[in-house]
Amino acid sequence: MPDPKMAEAATKPAGAEVLSVSDLQAWYGESHILHGINFNVKAGEVVTLLGRNGAGKTTTLKSVMGIIGKRTGSIRFNNEDIIRASSDRIARLGVAFCPEERGIFASLDVRENLLLPPIVRPGGLSLDQIFELFPNLKERLNSQGTKLSGGEQQMLAIARILRTGARFLMLDEPTEGLAPVIIQQIGHTIARLKSEGFTILLVEQNFRFASTVADRYYIVEHGKVIDGFANSELSANMDKLHTYLGV
Repeated sequence: MPDPKMAEAATKPAGAEVLSVSDLQAWYGESHILHGINFNVKAGEVVTLLGRNGAGKTTTLKSVMGIIGKRTGSIRFNNEDIIRASSDRIARLGVAFCPEERGIFASLDVRENLLLPPIVRPGGLSLDQIFELFPNLKERLNSQGTKLSGGEQQMLAIARILRTGARFLMLDEPTEGLAPVIIQQIGHTIARLKSEGFTILLVEQNFRFASTVADRYYIVEHGKVIDGFANSELSANMDKLHTYLGV
């Protein structure tokens, strides 16, 4: 049975548009990185941004989260334009970002890392729910961040944003550098969260992993979305993917 507390994270019916990004431009200083990104994400789906290193995928996530200061265009979340909103305002709307570098506090143990972020919305997962998703974290509850494996750090990074009450999760390269068994566990977690009504925007270079969890894909190249298709159209687009990604 779905957990009602987890299901509270979904406030829109499946299929309703949650995020709409139009003509998104972004800069790091004087460097123009995004050149008119366009895509959308619907409630309850997993959407994956695919592309080579430096294509602009992570910058897109940071722009949605309000981390990139210089950006133009339109970013609408639940019909509210957030292009000028601060990161804390965006977080209070129910958006969470799990960066590739994970950001685990090395001197804090697992419990302290989990309890550190503020609860910004109702419906955040309890520690018991976190440990149901990630039993390894319960076993390592009193271990410092420096003592965790890469896979355990990734689990902790995802678990931490689930505590906040966010219903829209952005995960940046969650499988980077992880062993196959841990990658499989991360995949099961994403599938579980989707089944509970969470909406996920995923950045991945590991296409084989992405193909096990994604509903739709957008291909990012040189700061633009150059193609997009549903998972059901995957086999028909494999030649394109080989060209774009070298898979």
